[in-house]
Amino acid sequence: MSIDTVTADRLDIADLFARLDRLLDEGRWQDIGTVYAEDVTVHSPRIQVHGLDKVTEFLRAADIPEGERTQHTTTTALVEVDGDRATASAHSYVHYYRDGEPPHQVTGLRLAVTTVRTPAGWRISESRISLAWTREG
Repeated sequence: MSIDTVTADRLDIADLFARLDRLLDEGRWQDIGTVYAEDVTVHSPRIQVHGLDKVTEFLRAADIPEGERTQHTTTTALVEVDGDRATASAHSYVHYYRDGEPPHQVTGLRLAVTTVRTPAGWRISESRISLAWTREG
């Protein structure tokens, strides 16, 4: 595999984090398949599920207080490509706020994912999310 191909793959995989951040912040649950594989498994403090339908169902049913918004920022992505599979890790910060007000909660997360190359591009096939810290107020 050429260096150009590996570099392109790494950028595409890192881009998955940014696309996931945006769709979570915008509530575009119908687009979750543009980031996750059909047979995705997600492990987090809030959810342990297998399958794209189950992830989408969880997100649609999430008990989000009226007017609550999020701003996800994911950084420091490290990507290791191995053919049509790759692993990646990153840090994510989630700011919880109401329009026009400063965040009332900030959460730091550690992300670890396995990705697979599909005909539609790279997709997350397994996601492990762990809570590092939370600050309120």
